[in-house]
Amino acid sequence: MNKNLIIFYSLEGNTKFIAEHIASKIWWDLLQLQPIKEFSSTWFIKYLRWGKQVLMKNKPELQPRNIDPNNYEKIFIWTPVRAYNYAPALRSFFDKTIFQNKKIALFCCHEGSKWKTLENMEDVLQWNKIIGKIDFFAPLKKDKKEQIKKLDQRLFNNFS
Repeated sequence: MNKNLIIFYSLEGNTKFIAEHIASKIWWDLLQLQPIKEFSSTWFIKYLRWGKQVLMKNKPELQPRNIDPNNYEKIFIWTPVRAYNYAPALRSFFDKTIFQNKKIALFCCHEGSKWKTLENMEDVLQWNKIIGKIDFFAPLKKDKKEQIKKLDQRLFNNFS
C-alpha cells in the first residue's frame, strides 16, 4: 500500500485552496469533509454558531464519503481554526473513523492564533506517527502566488 490522501474541511475556502493545490502537485487523493447541515447566514452569525460548536465539542453529521482512510499509508489533514481548535467536522470524522499506524501530517489555516489546534489533533491521532505540523496565516487574504510558493517550500522542506 503506497497510496496517499489529503483530508480537509473548509469553511471559507482557505483550507480548500491549499488542499486542492497540494493534490494537484503531488497527485494524492482528496477527501473534503462536508456536514449535512452547513452554516448559511451572515458572517457574524456563522462564526458565532461555528464557535459554539467548537466550544461545545459538537459532532455534526457528515455527508457520506466513498473513501476509506484505512486504505492509505500517508495522510495530510487540514483544518481551519476557530475558538482555538480544529473544525467540528473533523471531530465528527475522528469519532467515526479509526485508523492506526498511518503517517500523518497536520495543517491548519488561521487568521489569529492557532493556539493548540495541531496538538489537539495530534492527541486524537495518538496511534499514528505524526510526521509534521504546519500552520498558514490567512492564505486567501494574501498574495496567492506568494502563498503557493511558501506552501511548496515548506512542504518540500518538511515532507520530501
